[in-house]
Amino acid sequence: MTADGHLLGVVLVCGHHIDGATVYVAGSDPDREATVGEWTASHPLTEGVTTWPLDTPSAGWTTTTPLRPLAARTTYVLYGWTKDNSWSSTSVEFTLRDRAALRPGTVLYDRVTEDGESTVTVPMTEFKSTACTGD
Repeated sequence: MTADGHLLGVVLVCGHHIDGATVYVAGSDPDREATVGEWTASHPLTEGVTTWPLDTPSAGWTTTTPLRPLAARTTYVLYGWTKDNSWSSTSVEFTLRDRAALRPGTVLYDRVTEDGESTVTVPMTEFKSTACTGD
């Protein structure tokens, strides 16, 4: 979330690369009409964090499908992908309630550890330091 309330996409590449990202309605086939937003990076994203606004044009990104308005009582999924389907990021599910709880400088993501998987909201600094390690 930006300081002025724009929802950000956040991708942390821990190896390989990511070419773009999609938001779709959870429980739907992401290759069908359930896509509500899609972006392609101008160059493959490699090691590190990349952010971009989901609702406005952004340098370094082509908006393939502009983000449609998000609806209440709907669960969405954001995930990163490669053009050749060789890799993808861990996805994160979110609702408008989750969006409302975000504050600038925080990230909502699915934390995967040896104890399982859980959705957490953490400061960006914690996300950068732990998301690739699974701690």
